[in-house]
Amino acid sequence: MSFNDDEASDVGLSGQSKLESFLFSCELSSKVPFYTFQGDEEEDLEHFLELRTVCLGDGAKEESNVVEVTALNHQGKTISVPIANLHVSCLPMVSLGEFELKAPVTIRLKAGTGPVTVSGLHLIASQVEESDVSDEDDDEDDEEEDDEEITPIKPAKKKQTQ
Repeated sequence: MSFNDDEASDVGLSGQSKLESFLFSCELSSKVPFYTFQGDEEEDLEHFLELRTVCLGDGAKEESNVVEVTALNHQGKTISVPIANLHVSCLPMVSLGEFELKAPVTIRLKAGTGPVTVSGLHLIASQVEESDVSDEDDDEDDEEEDDEEITPIKPAKKKQTQ
């Protein structure tokens, strides 16, 4: 799924930007207790992780499974925040809505043995080049001009009989 985002402030870029989204998932357990999400190192791309659900997997034990994320806050400092405390008998899944974080992000199984699946979207924001923007604008202008050239239909004049 991909779409153009006209409001660049949503992705933190100036000018117009293109936003693409891809499915993301990772599984945490006692064998693999953390996953670090990194974006590509290309300068004109920004990578975001939009977390949607945290869910206990098949075979989870009767214990608390605490999942936390570590990312940068608005001051550029690393901060860790618990996002779910799952338990098989009372809370096997949490819906996070659209919990969006800028890469890099580390997801850690802070307590418990899992398995816990974390899923969401990998969002990639890129600047739209001026030539792409002007081509799209030209296409829209052409469509508007076509609409303007259509003349309204006038009612027919009645014949007068004598």
